[in-house]
Amino acid sequence: MRIRLHRIIPYGLLGCLLLQGCGLVFDAIQKTGYAGFSHEVDAICRRGSLHVGIEAEPRTPFVFPAIWTDEGARVTGLDVQLIQTIVAALSQRCDRTISPVIHLVRSRDLFVDLNEGKVDIFASAIAANVPWPAANGVAYSFPYFSNAGVTVITRSSEVVERVRRNLQEQKPSQDSLLKQLGNQALAGLTVAVQEGSSFHSYAQMNLTKSRLVLCDSLPAAFETSDPRIDVILGGVPILEFQLTRLRKDWRFITTEAGQPLIFMREHYAVVMDEESYRLRWLVNNLLFEMNESGQLAELQHHWLKESYAYPRRAESEGLPFTIERMVEHYNQGACRYAATS
Repeated sequence: MRIRLHRIIPYGLLGCLLLQGCGLVFDAIQKTGYAGFSHEVDAICRRGSLHVGIEAEPRTPFVFPAIWTDEGARVTGLDVQLIQTIVAALSQRCDRTISPVIHLVRSRDLFVDLNEGKVDIFASAIAANVPWPAANGVAYSFPYFSNAGVTVITRSSEVVERVRRNLQEQKPSQDSLLKQLGNQALAGLTVAVQEGSSFHSYAQMNLTKSRLVLCDSLPAAFETSDPRIDVILGGVPILEFQLTRLRKDWRFITTEAGQPLIFMREHYAVVMDEESYRLRWLVNNLLFEMNESGQLAELQHHWLKESYAYPRRAESEGLPFTIERMVEHYNQGACRYAATS
């Protein structure tokens, strides 16, 4: 378990006042700076590498399944290219080449690995504005993808009609539509979510009238037949990519205007330790510049709108990762009913 230095220093100083030689301690603090005990960027510069967590479960087009190439295993996607841009900025800051070290990690373990110091940052379409118990001791960057939406998809026209009936039964005397929308719309339905994701957190807190199914990955949710599900809860850009290119037998549940039914907006960000002040400034400044220059929009168009074969992009643009993670990566897992409290 990590010990926060800023919680220890005040007690150390109090004790120091009772002892001789306190001047040495104050000199040391003045030289390093009270909030400067975490020189994480300098540490990255010294070792010449940035350890990056990437979700092992694919979230296309942000993270694609890994593939084999002539040069070894590669992973690619919008988030992977974003990491390459961050590493380039670090290389300029450090005045030396910084190499990204990719760790493919299960979604539910990303926060654990960050808190244990196994990775410096991670990025896998992580929502910065969704409260999540695992997200203790972390901080989020400037958003690199804004206004994603929590929505649902189904294969059944009967489910679509049921959701619309549920919404029509919304009583004016109840709380606001925005507060009750998801709970009322999905009442009585079996809802699948990826365990450890922001959608899992949303479902736990808001879908008290639904039966929740936890899946190890989004592909597992698509493939499961036991337990049988009515809808998958997920993010608009991720599900839209699946529906338009891979899972054409599925459909969004839409509003009368034909738009996906949105329960909540999400903003995707890079995740770092809450005390990685210098690293957060570097990443925030970079993302702000990318947003102002239009580079973020170009990045999103490159992955969300263009027609391409991702294995070719993985071969030419992707990043390598440690080979022992390969088998784990291809295990898409299974689905099971969530425990009821």
